Amino acid sequence: MSTAFAHPPHPSELLLQPTKKSFPVASTSKERNPHDVPVFDSKSLIEPVAPVLYLPPLLSLLPEDIKFQPEEAHVDAEFPPLVTQTRLPDIDPASLSLHKALHRFRPLTHDYAGTPYPEAFNWEELSLPEEEDRDWYCVVFRSKRKAGSDGGSLYEADKLAHEEAVRNGGLIMYWYGIPNPETGMNLATCIWQSRKHAVAANSRPHHIRAMRLAAESYEVYNLERYRLSKRKGERHVTVEAFTGGEVGW
Repeated sequence: MSTAFAHPPHPSELLLQPTKKSFPVASTSKERNPHDVPVFDSKSLIEPVAPVLYLPPLLSLLPEDIKFQPEEAHVDAEFPPLVTQTRLPDIDPASLSLHKALHRFRPLTHDYAGTPYPEAFNWEELSLPEEEDRDWYCVVFRSKRKAGSDGGSLYEADKLAHEEAVRNGGLIMYWYGIPNPETGMNLATCIWQSRKHAVAANSRPHHIRAMRLAAESYEVYNLERYRLSKRKGERHVTVEAFTGGEVGW
């Protein structure tokens, strides 16, 4: 398999760090269950032998005054999300409910980079309290790295931009996959408390540097924007293309 679409370590590599829980080791067979916890190492990340669907969300660490235990989100202990080291400065009650629901966020297909955003993830499985009524802003990045490009500096710049966004507020979740081994296409997505938060992040220094490096490193880099909605009296969310105006607050 070609290594032209090599990429830096996925954040799931953090799962290799010692924890109180030991994780099962996934088989390297091409018959492996794509939902199993994968083995992340320098070879498997560059040359995946089979589709990987266990790619956890990277959730922003909640403000210090909010006491929340992961058990409250009823997450399968075998498939925990990742959490940033940087804390959000604040979060509104409805967004906190979404944050809890996103502990279970996952792709439904290994071809998420080639699938419409509303169909690529398990939106229908996310459940929020019926009384919540709110909209959130989603940004989607579909990309293809230039063959042979060095992603080390880009990965570090992206990491710093992500921490910067959390620290300045509004970023609820960041998720990204690994390049499709056949097409090289990948998908990343952010969910924001509001469009204003997302726009403000664009002017931050680490974000600007990451975008400059992206322009040099990517052959394809397309942005899509969506409105994530939850209506009062319903428990589930809907995803629709963003057509203009402000979203969230």
